[in-house]
This record gives sequence, C-alpha cells and structure tokens, in this order.
Amino acid sequence: MDGLSATPWPSAGVSISLRVYQAGSIQLPPVSDHRIVVHASPATWSFCLVSGSRHLRREGDIDLVPAGEEGGYEAETACEALEIRLPPRVLERAAFEMGPGRRSGLDMRHILQNERIVHLARALESEQRAGAPGGQLYAETIGIALATQLVGVTKPAANSPGRLSAAQLKRLYDFVEVHIDRPLTIEVLARVAGASSSHLRSSFKQATGITVHRYVVRRRVERARLLLAQGRLSAAEVALAAGFSHQSHMARWMRRELGGTPRSLLREPTA
Repeated sequence: MDGLSATPWPSAGVSISLRVYQAGSIQLPPVSDHRIVVHASPATWSFCLVSGSRHLRREGDIDLVPAGEEGGYEAETACEALEIRLPPRVLERAAFEMGPGRRSGLDMRHILQNERIVHLARALESEQRAGAPGGQLYAETIGIALATQLVGVTKPAANSPGRLSAAQLKRLYDFVEVHIDRPLTIEVLARVAGASSSHLRSSFKQATGITVHRYVVRRRVERARLLLAQGRLSAAEVALAAGFSHQSHMARWMRRELGGTPRSLLREPTA
C-alpha cells in the first residue's frame, strides 16, 4: 500500500513512495531501478530472509536493493518505509563526476545508517507532500545528492572478476552444510568463497541457475525434511537445527519448496 501519490517528476529520474506493510513477509521483487528503503516506523523486529537471523529495525535504518535484485524481510509488526527509486544512470553519472576509481554499481546492504541519506529522503518526501513546488530541478538535485552518498558507501572498483571456480563452489557447498544451523549472510559466504558480495550474487546464479539465498533455503528445507523424518526432534527443534528463525518460518518455506507443511510431510510414507 502506498501513502504517497505517484511521483510528480517523470523526467527527473527519482521517485518516492511511502510503503505501508502489515506484519509478515515483505517482498521487494526485482525492478530496473536501485531502491533506497528507509524504515519510517518505530523499532520493528524482523527476520532476514537470507540468514534467518533476527534484527531490530529502527526509524532511519536503510536497506539498499540494487537494480534487478530482490530484497525483503519478515516483520513481526506492521511498519512503514520510504522507498526511493533511483535509475542506475543517475548513479553512473555521479560516479563518473566524482573521478576515477569510483564504482557506479550498488551493493546490497541491510540496516545501513547514514544521516545524510535519511535527511535527503525526508526532504524528498516533504517536497512531494507539498505538491512539488520546486519542480523537476529540485527532484533532480536530490537524486544527484542521493547518488553521491551511495557512491560513497559502495566498495572501490576492482578488476572485473571472472566466474566462480569449482573449488570456490565446493567451499561454499561444504560450508553451508556444516554451518546450516547458523546465520549465513551473503557477506559471510562471500568471505568463504574469496569474492565480493556483488560478484558472489551474480556469479553464483550464473553457475547454478538460482540465487545464493534460494540455495541456502533449499538446503535448510532439505535438512529439516530429513530431521523430521527421523522423528527424534520436535518441529521447533528441527527449525532451529536447520537454521530457520522459528517453526512458522520453516513451515512457510517447506510449503513453498515442497508443497506441504511439516505435519503433512511427517504423515507421508518414507521410501
């Protein structure tokens, strides 16, 4: 649900909307723009959809979702967020004007704290609520200022990396199996693979056909299925042993991946 009308700046590139979410899964499907998501509610406990770990999102905390990538989390309570969309060309322009060695890409970031980005987001929100008296020039100025801040928080450019090697993939697979009951963030897995977070995301999907997040979830679901079939642990214990944050989190992903709940899977005859 949006609490702000559509952007009044069609040619300025930047847009903003107030997103009002109910408790539960918050999905941010891939879009062609970079997204800056500023938490606009009092403190909200949430679960990371990648690692299954629990985080406290406070007002002003920022999530960055690069163009073409999926974001989101599970919120324990209803919450609001300002979602700013910024075309990649605006970031590319800012990186070019800031000089050599500046990256024009964006890294996925969660619960980033940056007062200047929050200030710019609030200024853009106020401008839109007032009916955009500053016009497209004001919006474009805010968009460039946001892009400048984003270039400042991205990692420096490096030589173009190649594909993930078979050895890197094996290290990742082995690490996931051994540490399936622990938080497995993209940053942790990137260190295991010896790659940057953005390189791991793109190269892993290129090599396997699925995202890192989906691979980890599927391994968690398979571990949970095997543990449930053994019948030695309760469903709540299985959820924790498989790395899910809680039992309903496990059940949701088992329904999505296997088409059944833990209880229905337990009733199925084993082969």
